[in-house]
Amino acid sequence: MQTPAGCRHPHLERSTPPPIPESSSGEWPGSSATRILIYSHDTFGLGNIRRMLAIAEHLVESNPDAHVLMISGSPMLHGFRVSSRIDFIKLPCLNRDCTGKYQVRSLPMKKDQLLKMRARLIHSAVQDFQPDLLLVDKKPLGVEGELKMALTGLDDLPQRPALALILRDILDAPDATRRIWSKHDYHRQIERYYDLVLVAGQPEIFDLANAYRFPETTRRRLRYCGYIQRDRAPAASVRQTGSPRILVAVGGGGDGEKPIRAFVEGARSRLASGWTARARIFTGPEMAAETRAALVALASGQPGIEIHEFSPHMQREIAAADLVVCMCGYNTICEVLAAGKRVVAIPRVEPVQEQWIRARRFAERGLLALIHPDELDAPSLMSAIDSALMTDVSNAPAQLDFNGLERIGFWVRRLLEVRRPPPMAHFTHSVSIQRSRLAHA
Repeated sequence: MQTPAGCRHPHLERSTPPPIPESSSGEWPGSSATRILIYSHDTFGLGNIRRMLAIAEHLVESNPDAHVLMISGSPMLHGFRVSSRIDFIKLPCLNRDCTGKYQVRSLPMKKDQLLKMRARLIHSAVQDFQPDLLLVDKKPLGVEGELKMALTGLDDLPQRPALALILRDILDAPDATRRIWSKHDYHRQIERYYDLVLVAGQPEIFDLANAYRFPETTRRRLRYCGYIQRDRAPAASVRQTGSPRILVAVGGGGDGEKPIRAFVEGARSRLASGWTARARIFTGPEMAAETRAALVALASGQPGIEIHEFSPHMQREIAAADLVVCMCGYNTICEVLAAGKRVVAIPRVEPVQEQWIRARRFAERGLLALIHPDELDAPSLMSAIDSALMTDVSNAPAQLDFNGLERIGFWVRRLLEVRRPPPMAHFTHSVSIQRSRLAHA
């Protein structure tokens, strides 16, 4: 695709990145500390915080002068080990119910009150931290518009930060996404505030710009970066016996009961026939305690089945498995496919269609076996597992581009170059030009 004319920054022409970055540790502008503020949208599951943490870790690893401040409402921030140059501001939690509506998770406050408090915390963080770069996850104005106060205050800073929006490969069904983006006037907000829109996906799988009918003003800022693979997983050990090792993972676990129950019941039905598969099941930290207890009781006495709540080292679990039963959340499916594992996917289909669309696109390429949750039961799951275990997936990783972190790092460096202090001899004139380029449209 050719670079559209009229890009806000000449430094950010689409033709500049190499197809696959040769190194993730390219030269960063300047020698002083680089301040990066990341806003992670999180109200359901672990997907967004894990993806944005992977980006944060890559940025600090590739630049010894980079420091990241993350802002998130994820209740699991404390569950991840991170670099000493990454710190957090934990926002009070919001939950998203099965209809997609937001509600207060823990505090005795009305939603509007909580959102005002979150907005003030974010605004204060931006004003006090004074980042060189602001990375925003998924929603251009944040959850329920909570970034508006911070964005309108950017020109009060001594130097306005560069801004990039991070989008995953698929947002929702096209009609639903276009309706939401129109309702919130997101494209005008992108034109006003953002320098780039970085997509963690590839158009051969899902052409986001065309599917969602992005206008030219947004397309000029759009860069497909490829899928995100976190730190390379340790090499999988070779199975020495005929007993397959199965990993069952349902993300945060808020809606993960049905897949786990189907697997445990299916495994129980196979005991009499001598089925010897070993399984490690992770319920997720957001599964209700009584639901988890019921599943543990159901699996009690079944040899080879272990049930755990959460692992901060899911890549190691994936590396040790022969087959993974999961939903089709972005992070898990990227890690599983990058590791070359067999997959049986049971995607979430509501309140958004994101996982279902992704699962269908990957299934069409032969990358996974797919079960619609309405068709899920113990027999259908065990049949899919049997078929998947006989499938050769050795060439599956070659079908996807897993250089997302490297390309995001590339564009971050280019954004920071735009902010590089000009030579002193041209200081006044250059600053005037730079601020005019970065000013609101």
